Amino acid sequence: MSDDTHPSLRIGILGAANIAPTALIGPAHRNPEVVVAAVAARDGARAREFARAHGIERSYDSYAALIDAPDLDAIYIPLPNGLHGRWIRAALAAGKHVLCEKPFTANAEEAREIAALAADSDRVVMEAFHYRYHPLTREAEKIIAAGELGKLVSVDTALCFPLPKFGDIRYNYDLAGGALMDAGCYAVHMARTFAGEEPEVVVAQAKLRDARIDRAMRAELRFPSGTIGSIRCSMWSKDLVRIAATIVGEHGSVRLLNPVAPQFGHLLAVRTDSGRTLRTLSRRPSYDYQLDAFADAVLRGAPILTTPEEAIANMSAIDAIYKAAGLPLRQPS
Repeated sequence: MSDDTHPSLRIGILGAANIAPTALIGPAHRNPEVVVAAVAARDGARAREFARAHGIERSYDSYAALIDAPDLDAIYIPLPNGLHGRWIRAALAAGKHVLCEKPFTANAEEAREIAALAADSDRVVMEAFHYRYHPLTREAEKIIAAGELGKLVSVDTALCFPLPKFGDIRYNYDLAGGALMDAGCYAVHMARTFAGEEPEVVVAQAKLRDARIDRAMRAELRFPSGTIGSIRCSMWSKDLVRIAATIVGEHGSVRLLNPVAPQFGHLLAVRTDSGRTLRTLSRRPSYDYQLDAFADAVLRGAPILTTPEEAIANMSAIDAIYKAAGLPLRQPS
């Protein structure tokens, strides 16, 4: 067992990203088995300032130098989407475990390549769909699996938030940006998770920022069992904020409000033949549950939910939606 002085899992961060304090640094402070030991940025001064601000012991001005550090066990990758595959490859080549932000890669072809490399290694490679590890999602899955809703009829998911800063990297095609990639990857993932099947895309329609970049996307899905699905995502549309999932069966329904960030408030509304309930579950951050799962997988061989194979399926659905909407697939940067 580890203790606070000698943590068992030492993680380095690639990129001084804004998400890192919430997604990794804070959770690591609350997990005695994990320490964030290093950060790298292409701008050495930025890396040093980030390290000072967050109590990280050292910094690098090269991603490769951090990955090669012999005392690091794992790499956290919060880089732009188009760079994920490149640096997962490098981390695996250096014998490191990987926690990579979503979406896993630029497209399904790249996901298959990375998944094959991961399968040939003995390293843990996890896609950071943190919502998947929170009790809110797990409870909804239990209700569905127990048959309380009966045969599923429909699954509707949405993740919409406003990002009017159009110079943001999330609007950059060369970095594999777009609303479907950055917001819709959650909506697609939730639809697949709750339906328990892989969808066929019936139709998709994008609202465009430019000829290749979607600022919003809607898609209609059909699952093999006959369940229908819809996903809605946006970084700039009239749907300023919408974060929800609704699963309807022949005998009831489950609605999750704010499944992606339940620590900021959420609700689980269940209606079945036996009645209606409104519940909240843990306010512990979903990122904490995710880091617990990652550490448990690395240190004790526990299984993970968001595997590279799972990522192939999610990226395949995303690719199919882009094709149905008449937009080009994203490409590695």
